[in-house]
Amino acid sequence: MIRKALMTDAKDIQNLVNTYAKGGEMLPLSINEIYEKILEFVVWEENGELIGCCAIHPTWDNLAEIRSVAVRPDTVKKGVGKALVERSIETAAILGITKVFLLTYVPEFFRKLGFTEVEKEMLPKKIWSDCLKCAKFPDCDEIAMMKTL
Repeated sequence: MIRKALMTDAKDIQNLVNTYAKGGEMLPLSINEIYEKILEFVVWEENGELIGCCAIHPTWDNLAEIRSVAVRPDTVKKGVGKALVERSIETAAILGITKVFLLTYVPEFFRKLGFTEVEKEMLPKKIWSDCLKCAKFPDCDEIAMMKTL
């Protein structure tokens, strides 16, 4: 079941995201970052356990970023990630957002959802404020992708 994240989900979201971060597959999140952005998250819960999460972060007038897409490793390739991203895109559309972007190490997953690769330079400078805090800056090896709604 997909639902909006609750404050009580923060530690589970952190564990899920940071499992992938430890392997260098995504950026880590502090518990404080999750609490501050909890309203941006949707989660997939099954039998009382959180098995996936995704966030939609509005960044500008008509632009939002898909962030922190993580699915418990034993449930990968069962449609959880796809459903969470699609729900986040629906939320963006309701807000009047017309373009959604992301930075990823798994572009093939997002291509299947209609995203195409773009140059990072296409992204507004406001987005780079997050990049400045990243340990990989300025040598980012993530792939920028965008989808027009």
